[in-house]
Amino acid sequence: METTKMYFFKIFLLISVFQLSFATRRLNELVKDQTQLLHYHNGPLLSGKIPINLIWYGQFKPTQKAIISDFVTSLSSSSPAHSTQPSVATWWETTKKYSDLSKRKLPSPLSLSLGKQILDDKYSLGKSLTHEQLVELASKGDQQNAINVVLTSADVAVERFCMSRCGTHGGKNYKFVYIWVGNSETQCPGQCAWPFHNPIYGPQSTPLVAPNNDVGVDGMVINLASLLAGTATNPFGNGYYQGPAEAPLEAASACPGVYGKGAYPGYAGNLLLDSSSGASYNAQGANGRKYLLPALYDPSTSSCSTLV
Repeated sequence: METTKMYFFKIFLLISVFQLSFATRRLNELVKDQTQLLHYHNGPLLSGKIPINLIWYGQFKPTQKAIISDFVTSLSSSSPAHSTQPSVATWWETTKKYSDLSKRKLPSPLSLSLGKQILDDKYSLGKSLTHEQLVELASKGDQQNAINVVLTSADVAVERFCMSRCGTHGGKNYKFVYIWVGNSETQCPGQCAWPFHNPIYGPQSTPLVAPNNDVGVDGMVINLASLLAGTATNPFGNGYYQGPAEAPLEAASACPGVYGKGAYPGYAGNLLLDSSSGASYNAQGANGRKYLLPALYDPSTSSCSTLV
């Protein structure tokens, strides 16, 4: 008799998978055995002190901004939150193994910090954005040695958002890199905010309680975390990845759907539970925040690494 895991796996194999463009956070949450090391394509990796500038496009509540800005702050190993384990900073340390493995002589290790916060709550480019407009918005941040993150609110439609991607990252002229992540709460939470919402396909189980009680923004944190890992290890499309450059598997997307040990299709894994709220999480950060972060591919063990 087939086991439950094998049954779910066969169901997922029958599901149509979206066609994806370069460096997008994938919509499908298949759990795959990634035993092959992500190949290094000899391109530059990020190094030195780099600020993460947040560009808020549309309407965000102060509490929503705090959830994401606290996450960014928590990435630094110098953050006081690093002492509380499992921590966001410990999760991020896996990305440093890629630069060590590359044997490139980097000027200094990559160190991230929260940079500027730019507000565009008047929808200067309208409520329907193209990819080119996302890059235009990203250019409002620093033009060199920066990661500029465009965050679009729940009422903003973005080209191919929900159809084939939840967010994306890329680089501009080897000067700065950018990330875009959208709030999917009202448009496609089953695609871009799983496991805090029932998936659009596959086994239907009770959604997890979001650690910050905001399905859309907690989902954005997952996608932002995945794309930051891809940005650090494959900033300009010629770093670490597996598969075609147009739809690569990167540090986080090589471990889709895995958040804790024991994960399988439709099940995020064994996670920590907040006794007061019932929320699921696997990392702690600044100001007592709790987050759910995706597993990262560990190049030293050729396996998906989880915090719990």
